[in-house]
Amino acid sequence: MNTMISSLKHSHSTFTSSDFLPRKRSAVKLQFSPLHIIPNSQKGHNFVPSLTSEKPLHISSVENFSLSAKREQKKPLTVCNAYEADRSRPLDINIELPDKQAAQKIKIGIYFATWWALNVVFNIYNKKVLNAFPYPWLTSTLSLACGSLMMLISWATRVADAPKTDFEFWKTLFPVAVAHTIGHVAATVSMSKVAVSFTHIIKSSEPAFSVLVSRFLLGETFPVPVYLSLAPIIGGCALAAVTELNFNMTGFMGAMISNLAFVFRNIFSKKGMKGNSVSGMNYYACLSMLSLLILTPFAIAMEGPQMWAAGWQNALAQIGPNFIWWVAAQSIFYQLYNQVSYMSLDQISPLTFSIGNTMKRISVIVSSIIIFHTPVQPFNALGAAIAILGTFLYSQAKQ
Repeated sequence: MNTMISSLKHSHSTFTSSDFLPRKRSAVKLQFSPLHIIPNSQKGHNFVPSLTSEKPLHISSVENFSLSAKREQKKPLTVCNAYEADRSRPLDINIELPDKQAAQKIKIGIYFATWWALNVVFNIYNKKVLNAFPYPWLTSTLSLACGSLMMLISWATRVADAPKTDFEFWKTLFPVAVAHTIGHVAATVSMSKVAVSFTHIIKSSEPAFSVLVSRFLLGETFPVPVYLSLAPIIGGCALAAVTELNFNMTGFMGAMISNLAFVFRNIFSKKGMKGNSVSGMNYYACLSMLSLLILTPFAIAMEGPQMWAAGWQNALAQIGPNFIWWVAAQSIFYQLYNQVSYMSLDQISPLTFSIGNTMKRISVIVSSIIIFHTPVQPFNALGAAIAILGTFLYSQAKQ
């Protein structure tokens, strides 16, 4: 660190200043010039110190500093060390500065609360759509298409600044998009076969997948309490699955595949977001567009326009015009909650993101049980509680 050090020395003359002493006494004239280092071992007593007037000085130490002639005779040497205030140690004065850590925690907390609320609304409308229109591949495609359209309009109208990307950015984004597409479709398939609460109970095991992937594929190690916390997570999810009244293997496997895919997405996203100037919101917008391009041909191959047309007409006949609003709502809220989640991921680690994602499921599970009147057995509820408790222990062990 470059510091500005100045030393004042005198032996036979008293150090004076026109600001502090009467004008009758002769003042030492200070010359100002920026010097890197001024040694304090100059010979002679007529040495004139050089100080910088560009920045305030922090006085670090004063030895034998006196304006008295008597004191001057005993110890002729006076040393005053000064450092540039903004390039050395903090000022030792009682000024209350904002706590950046507390502000950061509040910011992340707001992101998490908004993310969870938007996710609850999305899951409710998504399940309503899937109950009336059981075509998860098209439903997933519409969600990505709506989000992509929203962001293109925002960029065109300059509501949001368009990101500056290059080929390398899209190349790095591709594996993230593949993982995101798989996770998104798998979760939608799961919710089309089982209750929303069951899907999210199984998906609460995501921290276990995150630890296992990080340990065996990335070579990361964790404290023993972290591994121990995985036992209640896995055990609770297993108990909930065994006691689920509406158990469906397709729904169960869809939730498990979604867990694994989203862990890879989070890890790849965190790596891809480092070192580029694209914000979390724009990063997810680009991710949605690339995922849409990947998903569309597979959706057509798996279901096809003929099935979609027949299913759409049947849904309109059963639900009426409200069905269109349900589709629009689930697509819009899907985009919004994911954008906020990526704004959170921009601030935290993938593992912390998985923790927040799991805690979010509590509100989703409870709200879906209330709204859809999902029957819950005591052991099923116990399994969900154990899994959530394991997630809490995991978050504590990670601190």
